[in-house]
Amino acid sequence: MSLSVASHVMDKSEAQRILSEQLARFNGRSHSELTQLVGAEHVEAYEVHAASGTAYQVEIQFFWDDQPGETIRVAGSIDDGNFRAFVPLTDSFLRESVGSAL
Repeated sequence: MSLSVASHVMDKSEAQRILSEQLARFNGRSHSELTQLVGAEHVEAYEVHAASGTAYQVEIQFFWDDQPGETIRVAGSIDDGNFRAFVPLTDSFLRESVGSAL
């Protein structure tokens, strides 16, 4: 039994939609709330099952974008465990500290 390459191609639009939803869970949080996650070197890593039946691995990381105590970058990646695991889709957003300007 051989599988075609096409059966291993990740649905990018589905994966991007899921990643956006997962990042949105943190987008409403304040700078001070996210600072706690940066300080704890917290990483969210879990699996999400899409309506298509595909199981996606999601990872969300929190870190200083430039200087500690200033802007925080929340970065997410997603893959389906196949070929995309080597080059996952990524997205991120920035949360500014109060009084900083981007």
